[in-house]
Amino acid sequence: MVTMFAQYCSKPFEIESVEVEQVDGKVIVYPNLSDRVQDISVKKINQRIGIEVDAEKTATLLNRMCLQTKVIDSDRIRVNIPVTRADILHFCDIAEDCAVAYGFNNIRKTVPKTSCIGNEFELNRVSDLLRHSVAESGFIEALTFTLYSCPDVAEKFGTNIENIPAVHIANPKTQDFQIGRTSLLPGLLKTVANNQGTALPIQLFEVSDVILKDSTGETGCRNERRLCAIFYNKIPGFEKIHSLLDRMMTLVKVPYNENRTNDKGYYLNNQGEDSAFFPGRHAQVILCGQNIGVIDVLHPNVIEPFV
Repeated sequence: MVTMFAQYCSKPFEIESVEVEQVDGKVIVYPNLSDRVQDISVKKINQRIGIEVDAEKTATLLNRMCLQTKVIDSDRIRVNIPVTRADILHFCDIAEDCAVAYGFNNIRKTVPKTSCIGNEFELNRVSDLLRHSVAESGFIEALTFTLYSCPDVAEKFGTNIENIPAVHIANPKTQDFQIGRTSLLPGLLKTVANNQGTALPIQLFEVSDVILKDSTGETGCRNERRLCAIFYNKIPGFEKIHSLLDRMMTLVKVPYNENRTNDKGYYLNNQGEDSAFFPGRHAQVILCGQNIGVIDVLHPNVIEPFV
């Protein structure tokens, strides 16, 4: 900043210094306009750029970029970085300057050793197909925040935050972004709350990742791709969500198991209860013996805090 505005001083490029005395009595002169010195390896520069030049040639290239250099030995060069080059922060920035001086068109083209053919993840491909299918069923896609507040995922649903495997932010900047989402439902409820002036019914969905704690993972957490759909109207419209579930299962070729056995297909189990849902209007989606989701009518005590 000092060098950038120095030309506008009363005497151009004349900068006055000040002494700053710290608490321990140490005196420092500001601004510090001395050059920053960094030693670099010629071998690493050649590997990074893909060229073959010696130390003398490398020093000449850097001199073209207004960097004063001194050859220490056949592999080391000492570079003086002036205060006017605030863009140089790392070795890679010096290597970039060397490549610019060498000429990008002069670098021999080679196939990277780690070359591979890019391909779409199967999970993303299936997610896109589901998005199109849900949209064709009359639902509008919403994209909500990945971070929620603790009450959004716990207290508003009548649950203790300690019972939820959520990843907490160590130093959240705002109360609205405290933890990673463990469900897509709070975000859709917030979207409905902010669009109450829209004509009913409101049909929203989202296909995105949630973040769950996982002690077996390298990072201590994992992502799960989930689908959440919501139907908001003067009447619950349970059959709307039920029909959407059947449609999604048909698309992925999962048959309905009328016998409610755990060997194949899916069925609905209405035996469980949850305080977040209306009594008698809650069912678990069971696939091969595992609970993979729920369809339900939300309890008014859950809807009211979001509204």
